[in-house]
Amino acid sequence: MSKRTVEVELATPGLGARGQPARVPLGVAADQTVEEPEAGAEHLLMNLGPQHPATHGVLRLVVELDGETVVRVIPHVGYLHSGFEKLGEYRHYNQIIPLTDRTDYLSPMANNVGVAMAAERLMGIEITPRCTVLRVIACEMSRIISHMVWLGTTSIDLGAFTPFLWAFQERERIYNLQEMWTGARLTTSLTRVGGLMADIPDGFVEALRHFTSTFPNTLHEIDRVLTRNAVWAGRTQGVGVLTADEAINYSLSGPMLRASGVPYDVRKDKPYLEYETYDFDVPVGEHGDVYDRYLVRLEECHQSNRILEQALDRLPEGPINVDDPRVILPPKSRAMNDMEAMIYHFKQVMEGVKAPVGEAYVGIENPKGELGNYFVSDGTAKPVRWRIRPPAFINLASISKMAEGHLLSDLIAINASVDIVMGEVDR
Repeated sequence: MSKRTVEVELATPGLGARGQPARVPLGVAADQTVEEPEAGAEHLLMNLGPQHPATHGVLRLVVELDGETVVRVIPHVGYLHSGFEKLGEYRHYNQIIPLTDRTDYLSPMANNVGVAMAAERLMGIEITPRCTVLRVIACEMSRIISHMVWLGTTSIDLGAFTPFLWAFQERERIYNLQEMWTGARLTTSLTRVGGLMADIPDGFVEALRHFTSTFPNTLHEIDRVLTRNAVWAGRTQGVGVLTADEAINYSLSGPMLRASGVPYDVRKDKPYLEYETYDFDVPVGEHGDVYDRYLVRLEECHQSNRILEQALDRLPEGPINVDDPRVILPPKSRAMNDMEAMIYHFKQVMEGVKAPVGEAYVGIENPKGELGNYFVSDGTAKPVRWRIRPPAFINLASISKMAEGHLLSDLIAINASVDIVMGEVDR
């Protein structure tokens, strides 16, 4: 594999992901093989985590080292004991939604949308046009939040503190919008089967427009400081390389897959929420290393910003919930004054929304990859089986392949590039 070089200049304007990415000389070739230890040499077995800030949660990495070179990495999960999927089997479909806030808790709104869409497909429910656009807004806000947390924490892992402050400042601005909409910042529980828990309040559109007009300034600042920074490039280029075939064989999705050159995005390839009508690009990497994963996520923030602007322009008037009292709770004023409405209210609260016998799977493009929700129904208001396809859990399986032959310090960068959340990994 030939070495890639570039002149490093911090003042060069423009996003690396938006043009030809800058590359600096590689310290380790991507096709380097793990050398056999010398005769008599001993390998060190070391635990990294589960109590370590660079593991991004209760992840334990058992690392076999030959000096400072990683020979083997075995990820150990299961320290969280959440049991979300089993809990869902004892709850009505709407009662499952708060559980999804706590899986990938960096993108709660998108999780809410995914499980509601799976239940709606099971029940044959078509949501309203306004609800469709508002769910797109929720998903793209979640993508920006998740990528900003990843960018900030990865910067700290690799020794860059200032981008962390910039990224978390933008994250807080969206948290303010989420709080304005739902009353909560982290556990939003936004969706309902057939609609949403609330419409956006007065002033929300103007506040979101202000965000979309100013957010790119921060992205350009982060790009100016990191993309052509010699230290950043040296720590990320040629590190944790996965080819396109390897990424596919590991069933990767999201930025991890696209950074390896595979242009798969659920929003484009299996459209939902009318994503096929939005104008946005799918950034794709070329080398499949930590640096390309950074470029892909940085560019995805620009594309999410574009989608938010288009969604605001096309946001229609009208109801946010389907007009079906068997699915959506009647307004409290009606429930307190109309006998029929009170009966519907009582039956929904006490018995739940019943789904027909069958099964349904819906996959959406979450910030970390394809998030799937699979329901099996026996005709009652509670699913017989709820199964999540968590992208972070599946992406984590590739860490052993990526880390072989690299230094221990590179393992920190590789683990960060996977972008895991243990609530989703352990479930």
